[in-house]
Amino acid sequence: MHKIYEVEGSFNFIYQLPQIAYSSLISSVLNILLKLLALPQGNIIDYKKNKTKNNLDKRTKELNDKLDIKFIIYFIISFVFLLIFGYYLSMFCAIYRNTQYHLIKDTLISFGLSLIYPFGVYLIPGIFRIPSLGNSKNKRKYLYNLSLLFQML
Repeated sequence: MHKIYEVEGSFNFIYQLPQIAYSSLISSVLNILLKLLALPQGNIIDYKKNKTKNNLDKRTKELNDKLDIKFIIYFIISFVFLLIFGYYLSMFCAIYRNTQYHLIKDTLISFGLSLIYPFGVYLIPGIFRIPSLGNSKNKRKYLYNLSLLFQML
């Protein structure tokens, strides 16, 4: 706020860049945590790997119960975050009326960065994986392992 006052309201992109990067990083971490709750692939794959016919109904009920709990927790946390962020944003805009222009610009830049960021994240592992899978003699196993490492990041 003080920097905006010092520059008399002009938008300084270089000064705002660290805040935009921090905002994108924090939202990425929150997104990863919420994906753990929202995406059921791990539970379903574990269910499919277990080939025993014993207690199939019991395992199915346990899987459904786990998924129900995960989804309920996900929606509760998402709704609470939405309420907190909405309240914070409305109070900020009510108190600092002259900084709404800067807030909108920062928000749009962060949003644009969050749309571009996945291209790099998902393109880099693919660049290493395609040549490693194209080799029939399996000599490029290290490239495949490197792509798995990039995928985890």
